[in-house]
Amino acid sequence: MDVGELLRQVKEGRVEISEAEELLKNLPYEEMGYAKLDFHRKLRTGFGETVFCQGKPDEYLVEIYQRIYERDGEVLGTRATKEQYELVRERLSQVVYDPVSRILKIEREGKERKGNVVVCTGGTADIPVAEEAAQTAEYFGCVVDRIYDVGVAGIHRLLSKRERLSGANCIVAAAGMEGALGTVVAGLVECPVIAVPTSVGYGASFHGLSALLTMINSCANGISVVNIDNGYGAGYVATQINRLAVR
Repeated sequence: MDVGELLRQVKEGRVEISEAEELLKNLPYEEMGYAKLDFHRKLRTGFGETVFCQGKPDEYLVEIYQRIYERDGEVLGTRATKEQYELVRERLSQVVYDPVSRILKIEREGKERKGNVVVCTGGTADIPVAEEAAQTAEYFGCVVDRIYDVGVAGIHRLLSKRERLSGANCIVAAAGMEGALGTVVAGLVECPVIAVPTSVGYGASFHGLSALLTMINSCANGISVVNIDNGYGAGYVATQINRLAVR
């Protein structure tokens, strides 16, 4: 429960002052020993804390999901494995896992989504990173339009989608190899473009470094660049931009 909702419930008499005091003791974070859950983050930034699942010990991960779900009624995790999904599902049966994006989440039903974020990819191999971006933006309340496999090797595919691109408040462009997609897209639209280099390509792509260098050296204006394979970061920034557009 966020602070605003807690105060409303106190005002309406649904929560006793003593109970509210106990809940507020967990601000600015809840101490778990091995983790400090930042329940105050949504109040500060507009976004609740996301769980980075990769590398977390099983018992820590399950308890973190349990605590966040009990407080917020939903929880988003990235870079999860199928085995982690099975573990969390034993405690929280409503958890959902997508093996493509590796998103592990429990989401409130009936969530309102606004605006228009377009997520596009150079190729099909870039879809896992793009889906991490798309599902992150959807979780945080954006309408997402997916345009996949429109890389510059067949640029007519991209040009055929110009109307959809032009209607976006923000565009995420995920590409590996030489990473030219972001530059081309930015030269076609007036909205901000977030370029995501992916670790897709042959040896000289250096696991995404080639695409990263292309993107940060782009000659097109209006491009920001996140780290290699950082779909979550792209989806987060896209949400911030989209929220400003729909205010």
